Amino acid sequence: MFGGIEAGGTKFVLAVASSPSDIIARHEMPTRSPDETLAEVEAWFRTHPPLDAIGIASFGPAIIDLADQNWGRIGSTPKPGWSDCDVAGFFRNAFGLPVGFDTDVNGAALAEARYGAGRSASSLVYVTVGTGIGGGLVINGKPVHGAAHPEMGHIFPRRHASDTSFKGICPAHGDCLEGLACGPAIIERWGHSLSELPDDHEALDVIASYIAQLCHSIFAITSAEMIVLGGGVMNTRGLFDRIHREADQLNASYFPGTNRHTIARPGLEENSGLIGALLLAERAAG
Repeated sequence: MFGGIEAGGTKFVLAVASSPSDIIARHEMPTRSPDETLAEVEAWFRTHPPLDAIGIASFGPAIIDLADQNWGRIGSTPKPGWSDCDVAGFFRNAFGLPVGFDTDVNGAALAEARYGAGRSASSLVYVTVGTGIGGGLVINGKPVHGAAHPEMGHIFPRRHASDTSFKGICPAHGDCLEGLACGPAIIERWGHSLSELPDDHEALDVIASYIAQLCHSIFAITSAEMIVLGGGVMNTRGLFDRIHREADQLNASYFPGTNRHTIARPGLEENSGLIGALLLAERAAG
């Protein structure tokens, strides 16, 4: 039996499963303070049969290097109270079980590669466009780690011609991709979420341009076969198709193997991160 935790800045999604693809129970709860949130997660798991391992796919920045003494903690985050929170350590101590820990996007990428849109691809990037923007790269079933985890949302795109004055909202970089195209950035300059704006609003072209530039950069740098675009902003009607067209124009048929580069919607819909957490639990259990 595995426990899965998709730890988001807005909500936690929990599951108990006999395998990553066989969820027995599921629960959602708002993200509050670390003490309140982690205690509620522990209490929920204790109402179910004993677990063999727990997997956590967490919002970041997250310390995922097993050699780092701070492994399993949240890094410096604007989420009040969560900086340096020892998420993995809390559950390891509470249950005495193996714990797997990675970023939410790495977890989602693992899930989409194994069960979702990327089952036929040897390399896949999962990108979430929501409260923040992040991406995780999986090659041959393994997430790519380096000195830390990838921060694909913090590249600097070319500014769209009709979006030159907005300074961006990223507290570190201002007008990086996340600072320009995440959900809160959209609301900051247009007053509404992207899905609430008219279908012909200029915002759709602006955001599509920025996300298409990210896709172009990912294909150019990693040569990944597939990019899966998820997150709340991607639920906006017409956005996916605009991104696809814009990315094709940016590519200009240049990349070798262009016909193998694919941009897709999540095959697991809203469950990518949660199933990824269960995969992390499975791996931790050995």
